Amino acid sequence: MDKERLFNEPEEALEDEEQGMFEHFRLNVDPGQTPMRIDKFMASHLEDTSRHRIQCAIKEGYVRVGEKVAKANLIVRPGDVIRFMMPYRRRGMEILPEDIPLDIVYEDDDLLVVNKPAGMVVHPGHGNYNGTLINALAFHLGISQGPDAEDERMGILVHRIDKDTSGLLVVAKNDEAQLNLAKQFFEHSIERLYVAVVWGNIKEDEGTVDGAIGRDPNDRLRFKVYPEDDERAKHAVTHYKVLERFGYVTVVQCRLETGRTHQIRVHMNHIGHPLFNDTRYGGSEIRKGTIYAKYRQFIENCFELCPRQALHAKTLGFVHPRTGEMIRFDSPLPDDMTSMIEKWRAYVK
Repeated sequence: MDKERLFNEPEEALEDEEQGMFEHFRLNVDPGQTPMRIDKFMASHLEDTSRHRIQCAIKEGYVRVGEKVAKANLIVRPGDVIRFMMPYRRRGMEILPEDIPLDIVYEDDDLLVVNKPAGMVVHPGHGNYNGTLINALAFHLGISQGPDAEDERMGILVHRIDKDTSGLLVVAKNDEAQLNLAKQFFEHSIERLYVAVVWGNIKEDEGTVDGAIGRDPNDRLRFKVYPEDDERAKHAVTHYKVLERFGYVTVVQCRLETGRTHQIRVHMNHIGHPLFNDTRYGGSEIRKGTIYAKYRQFIENCFELCPRQALHAKTLGFVHPRTGEMIRFDSPLPDDMTSMIEKWRAYVK
């Protein structure tokens, strides 16, 4: 049996939602293999993967033999090639439960929806080994060990948002929910609406940014838009709609069609409207307005009110993995963005 990782693991914690969501594998069935049910065969050849988890993956259509989607009762035979995807699970790092308050919008036996505050890192690593959302989830779910433990009730994040972006995240609590929700993200059927404040007065009331996103070769912590056929980038689409205009800045609603790292930040910067106070993409400089000291002081006051990129994951909608019903959650703008927007309203009057 030859198991081959078709895609390498992300090299750091900045992978995009779709790149980091799945690992892709291939199993070649040996010439001398006795015919066997595919779920049993896979379970016997995959370390640290339960037969139940494999059956869930088969149910969601993640397993193929040749070009056909496999059924649970399919019999594998010598020479078959099995290709499959599994939602990525981080391993090799002890995660200690921490009693960190969580703003839980919804919870049942299958999932929970969390309203993440700005400043909270989602995953441990790269200098942030505690105080993360994962540490808080470990405590909330009563997990006393890290992700390498026998107990796999650890909250399984299906997607992520940046440290300094606030808003809604869905967390799966079992394999069935994770596989189902991951598939919805992979197929772009999840509803994700963000509210952002960007520099400048956007000309159109609504529009679409269609631009492939990849790492900036001059700065590994930044991303940029490339030509669509450039192998360094991946297809990305953001739809935006103007909510309010203040002349120097604009409040916009952004709907994600894809889920790339920093997607809204990169796309809005690409069209000349970086997010307000986005340090990494130039939004923490005065991009529009006058040169007078009074205006500069006003901007500095706004930066102090909202000391991070002005981006909030406001709406999250998806089909519940167990009930099949469409559910939708909405999170009000946090105080820092609300105060800053109110200040702009008063200023333009």
